[in-house]
Amino acid sequence: MTEEFLHHIWKFRLFDQLELKTTKGEIIDIKKPGDHNFDAGPDFFNGKIKVGETLWAGNVEVHINSSDWKRHLHQNDKAYDNIILHVVNNADIKLFRSSGEEIPTIEIKNRIDKKLYQNYLDFKSSNDWISCEKQISTVPEFIVNSVKDKLLLERLERKSKSILNSLELNNNNWEETFYHSLARNFGFKTNAEPFELLAKSLPSIVLGKHKSSLLQIEALLFGQAGMLFEHFSDKYPQQLQNEYAFLKQKFKLQPLEKHLWKYLRLRPINFPSIRIAQFSNLIYSSSHMFSKILDLENGFELKKMMNISVSEYWESHFMLDRDSSKKSKHLGEDSINNIVINTIVPFLFVYGKQKDDEKYIYRALLFLEQTVGESNSIIRKWEELGVSVKSAHSTQALLQLKNEYCNHKKCLNCSIGNYLLKNS
Repeated sequence: MTEEFLHHIWKFRLFDQLELKTTKGEIIDIKKPGDHNFDAGPDFFNGKIKVGETLWAGNVEVHINSSDWKRHLHQNDKAYDNIILHVVNNADIKLFRSSGEEIPTIEIKNRIDKKLYQNYLDFKSSNDWISCEKQISTVPEFIVNSVKDKLLLERLERKSKSILNSLELNNNNWEETFYHSLARNFGFKTNAEPFELLAKSLPSIVLGKHKSSLLQIEALLFGQAGMLFEHFSDKYPQQLQNEYAFLKQKFKLQPLEKHLWKYLRLRPINFPSIRIAQFSNLIYSSSHMFSKILDLENGFELKKMMNISVSEYWESHFMLDRDSSKKSKHLGEDSINNIVINTIVPFLFVYGKQKDDEKYIYRALLFLEQTVGESNSIIRKWEELGVSVKSAHSTQALLQLKNEYCNHKKCLNCSIGNYLLKNS
């Protein structure tokens, strides 16, 4: 027996409550089991329990054995002195308050369905990709969808924390914070860190002063990236050098080291030089970008805004001073979807929460519904198991489910797990 399982049994009243009595013989009527507490202190807050003829309101503690109370030193903690009921699997000793009054205790070891406990043990010991892999196809779709909705919000809340931390560091400047996050996203996994450092080394207000000149925006970004400090034969890189030399002096800029950028095992279209060229074009075509995004009402307008390419020079180059065959280098659909999912949607969600405006929260969820979800090994496995994956709304929820619940076997905290525990 585990306390985790007992908490679940108590929370959902999954035990025989017929003629339920305390160890002293007093009749128990559970009006409300209480709110599950996952922090320090009693296991359940704000319970309502009728003991005999008296209705008590207060906290409930759950243990495997009564003696665990002393083993956990609760007798020395005043937070436990107002416990209205002690729920145990095995009542091996009597317990008393500091006043000398016996703490009402119920023993439930003979009131739990053994099959339910065996299902729980089977889930905990499973070596399958997810514990319920063999049964998940039997779960009603409305339960799966309710889990997705809950976990999507949970995932967005988790992403909100880093945005709020960055916002605080930027003195609540939404445009600057968004610019930093967007830059990091443009680096994707391989160059996320240097891209974010690049943005932090070059305030968006400096770029804004040159929004009418793509040449100057590229000069600032490539210069700050540390990519303009060598001899070039091509005319365009020479122009970038000249522009940057002046702007660097004017704004007292300190560039990054070029070695921070990674090229190994990247396809040329994903080289940091191409990503910087695309990022430059986006800055050029969409100044005050976050404000513009706030005005967009659907994901199709958003993707149209993100559908950018590169300047003419970069159509025939992957790196400065190195010719290549001419090729369109639009930001691909997968890249746009990635930016929508990982930067734009979380920012809209946080903005809506901070401003107490549900319009932006709804819009964030709408954008996910209108965006094709990720395709990775986790999502493909969910599809193999018959779970519907229609959009980024689903994929984000399913990533949260797998990484935060299934991987840690938190079946008791999942509605799918709860359903299967009772119905397997």
